[in-house]
Amino acid sequence: MNTSSMPDIVFAILFFFMVTTTMRSETLMVQMKLPSATEVQKLEKKSLVTYINIGVPMDTRLGTGTQMQLNDRFADVSDIQNYIAQEKASMNEADQPLMTVSIKADEATRMQYITDVKQALRQAYALKISYSARKEEN
Repeated sequence: MNTSSMPDIVFAILFFFMVTTTMRSETLMVQMKLPSATEVQKLEKKSLVTYINIGVPMDTRLGTGTQMQLNDRFADVSDIQNYIAQEKASMNEADQPLMTVSIKADEATRMQYITDVKQALRQAYALKISYSARKEEN
């Protein structure tokens, strides 16, 4: 049996998986059902988007109240300024003014919590904010 073409096939399959696989940037630690919206637009440059996840922790040992996740850890509203400063520092200087903060909040999250997050973002000079939502089905 001739196996001379086997390395070519193995490398072709390896190359296929390397091209089509995407790596997750963070592990979701909060449960969320995004609110529905009628007018939904996709963000253009996802590399310029920083996410704030808000919802109930998946692990009930961590509590049953609303928690905020920044990257791979839980945080308080007071941690937002440092988080935004770190995210801006990791970006190219020309892209920093184009940074968008996307708030991904569970639809049952109280609006006062969202308002507190928005005030902290304003203090951190992160003024471009978007809200993640799912498209409303007719």
